[in-house]
Amino acid sequence: MNSTGSIPVYSLRSFSSRERESQQFQVEVFDANRHFAVKYPHRHDFFEVLYLSHGSGFHVIDGNKYEIRPPCVFFMSPGQAHKIEFSHDIEGFIFIFTPEFYLLDYNNPNRLIEFPFFFTIRQDNPPLQLENPADVFFLESLFKKGIAELEKGDQFSVELVHSILDLVLTACASLYKTDEKSLSGKGHMLVKRFFQLVEENYERNLSVAQYADIMAITPNHLTQTVTRLTGKTSLQIIKAKQVLEIKRLLVHTHLSVTEIATRLNFPDQSYFAKFFKRETGISPLQYRGRSM
Repeated sequence: MNSTGSIPVYSLRSFSSRERESQQFQVEVFDANRHFAVKYPHRHDFFEVLYLSHGSGFHVIDGNKYEIRPPCVFFMSPGQAHKIEFSHDIEGFIFIFTPEFYLLDYNNPNRLIEFPFFFTIRQDNPPLQLENPADVFFLESLFKKGIAELEKGDQFSVELVHSILDLVLTACASLYKTDEKSLSGKGHMLVKRFFQLVEENYERNLSVAQYADIMAITPNHLTQTVTRLTGKTSLQIIKAKQVLEIKRLLVHTHLSVTEIATRLNFPDQSYFAKFFKRETGISPLQYRGRSM
């Protein structure tokens, strides 16, 4: 358990060298020698693209466990909790970046969540399995070019690194196998935006009406669209996120039930305990005991 009372949330500077702390991006080699003072599981407040060329292991993202079978690419959105276990011979590249960096030259604020692997409708994160050697060569060349550019120090081109990131994401999106590609239009983006807002605001314990207000739509329109595309209501999505966060805090922290209820903005411990038992069938303390 994490004695500090919550799952760590790391900013991009935690993964950057001292001279690059102010940057909104980082691209570098990923291997067993890449050590930073971070704890697992943890969250990020940035986006991540992790390409692995060699090695084995498992990557657990928001409770979903994926086998590492190179060559493959993992994608993570801000707020997701993950834990990675890998062999000593792991090799690859990693590109981490803030939304502000990627959206620098775009007028469309939804550009990032339009990619099929960020804030997914199914709320899962299966990796991209690369099957074509030409695709492997192309992606590796992009990562290597990004690293070489940063090695120029003060002379590197932000515009070039941004273009490389865009190529990485666009190339991966074209290869990513998901039925989300068949979904298009405002409804699809509305649901992904809703997921993003739930991720950003779950500690506030907002209602469906409050989320709808933020999105400048009616609660009925929000729920109808979410239900049509996911098979779940808006309220079910909100509750599922709350239950997931409660489980994380019960397992990975020493916070009391009362402290967790307060952190997640429940009115009192009694209501919180009833909510959790109604959704899971057991009490918070029973869940914590079974997970020890």
